[in-house]
Amino acid sequence: MITHETWLAKLFNTYLASLGNSLLSIFHLTAANPKEPWADFIVMQLLVAVIMILLFLVLRSQLSVSKPGKLQHTFELVHAFVTDQAEDQVGHDAHHHIVIFETLFIFLLLANLIGIVPGFMSPTQAVYVPAGCALVAFLYYNFVGFAKHPGTYLKHFLGPIPVMAPLMIPIEIISHLARPLSLTIRLFANMYAGEQVTLVFLSLTYLFGPVVFMGLHVFVSMLQAYIFVLLTMMYVAGAVAEDH
Repeated sequence: MITHETWLAKLFNTYLASLGNSLLSIFHLTAANPKEPWADFIVMQLLVAVIMILLFLVLRSQLSVSKPGKLQHTFELVHAFVTDQAEDQVGHDAHHHIVIFETLFIFLLLANLIGIVPGFMSPTQAVYVPAGCALVAFLYYNFVGFAKHPGTYLKHFLGPIPVMAPLMIPIEIISHLARPLSLTIRLFANMYAGEQVTLVFLSLTYLFGPVVFMGLHVFVSMLQAYIFVLLTMMYVAGAVAEDH
């Protein structure tokens, strides 16, 4: 269980506890401690969302064809990278899905990296956040698959031969349900383990060790965001493939 450790979560619990309890009550939930309804991972997610919104607002105000700034160059590189990967995986339909791919990539990248900032934590080291992102990916690729092939998308669950349907249906269902589980465990396990290893070595050494492990944490953060989005692209590619 993730405990309240960050100063930002403490501020939320001190001044916005009633709001947190009210929001939980909408979903018929109750905090284990009504005085502390704001968990670290929730507050950190909100912070990442605010950072994303501010970044996009600043980017939009500075967009220029003749004199692009550093922020615009950075996001153009991200856009080009995600677009190239999407076109490789999804093909000619890739441009329809760039928004979801880039949103997931930027959110996960910021969520993974924010733990490097002293006093903050990576919300992706709480299993609920990877599970939520995995659920978004799961619902999205099934939705676009059914939207593009409404008459045939569900037929692939039956298998290539009708007589094999009783065997293929449970296999296909289990296979698809394993996808969000795999996405969740992979991201959560890597980020949680990376965070704990970094914290241990930060407490043992104060010079070169922290630099090395902070660099490793940055690498793992970028890699896990990429892998998550790449797998999402592959699931979307399978859902919209013409053979459906």
